[in-house]
Amino acid sequence: MIFVEGFRLLFVLAGSVAGFEIGRHAGSSPNSSVLWLVLGAGISYVVGGAAGRFLDQELQHAVLLFRNTPPGEVFAAMISATTGMLVGLVIVGLPLHALVPSSYALIITAVVTWVLASLGWRLGALKGRQIVHAAGLSHILAPQPDPPDGPALLVDTSAVMDRFLLVLGRAGLLPGGLVVPQFVIDHVRTVAESPDPVQSRRARRGLESLEALRAMEVAVHVPDTEVPEMDDANVKLLTVARRIGLRIGTCSSKVVDMAGIWELPVVDLRSLAADLSPDHLPGETLFVELVREGRQPRQAVGYLAEGDMVVVNDAIHLIGRGTVAVTVLQVRPTSQGLLVFARLSDGPIELADDADPETDPGAAASPPRRARRVRS
Repeated sequence: MIFVEGFRLLFVLAGSVAGFEIGRHAGSSPNSSVLWLVLGAGISYVVGGAAGRFLDQELQHAVLLFRNTPPGEVFAAMISATTGMLVGLVIVGLPLHALVPSSYALIITAVVTWVLASLGWRLGALKGRQIVHAAGLSHILAPQPDPPDGPALLVDTSAVMDRFLLVLGRAGLLPGGLVVPQFVIDHVRTVAESPDPVQSRRARRGLESLEALRAMEVAVHVPDTEVPEMDDANVKLLTVARRIGLRIGTCSSKVVDMAGIWELPVVDLRSLAADLSPDHLPGETLFVELVREGRQPRQAVGYLAEGDMVVVNDAIHLIGRGTVAVTVLQVRPTSQGLLVFARLSDGPIELADDADPETDPGAAASPPRRARRVRS
């Protein structure tokens, strides 16, 4: 409230001076200056109050935005805004004072200075790192070194539901732990309650994977970070990544592309899983649980632990009946991973160990095992 009234007072003073000068130069009556002064003060009182409240709200919004912004970007924005003000005062203000009356020059200079300062601030916030580097201040504002364990990985909904994170955790490839924003957890929980059985199951397993990672002593941080000014979940994630300076881990090609546009470091977990997953050769026997029908008659579809889809011919009768052994016929790479075509294996099959993929998250995330045939 103090800021609004102070801004209104300055606005009224400026409006009064402007009205008095207009009346003195344009009016023929001696009282015209007073009338214009009162008119300018009245208009400025109303406009100044509205402008002050608007500016106060925007400043509060800016404080919230910059609360978690890297110091280098804030510093660059301040330098750019100051440069814009100096340009407005020196290059525009001084010539105007020599060419036009001082009252008009003051108003025009104030407007131009405000515009240039705002432009400089936005450019500094947008290109903060490049400006700091070009100014030779990178060594001063260099970020603190990461702890010995390494940086954490900021993950989105697709990464949590893919469950390849559990494989990385078991392999010790998450030394810095994970950062999962609360809005990502909320989204995964919403998907877990969805009517789609496949997505619901993947979401539940993703939440189980996070608990399994905690049991492995992998740090899983769930900050209550919110970006209320953004509606899109992907933009929220990228904004959080920029604010806290973390790499993004995702299985979404859209997020990978957007991170490239934003110039943010990103790890494509889907591509990493494809690179690390074993090659499924024709004739190899894999275990998979069939969860839904395929596109062709009598086809059934299941998913390997790393998320690859398996399409099994003549297996529709085994949907939802537990883990079955299939023989690989053909493997095709896709943008979503590997697409494995298979048929049911011949002969009685038993699992190579006693782990239950349905109840043991660690077993479900392990690489596909070969079948051991039982001789009758």
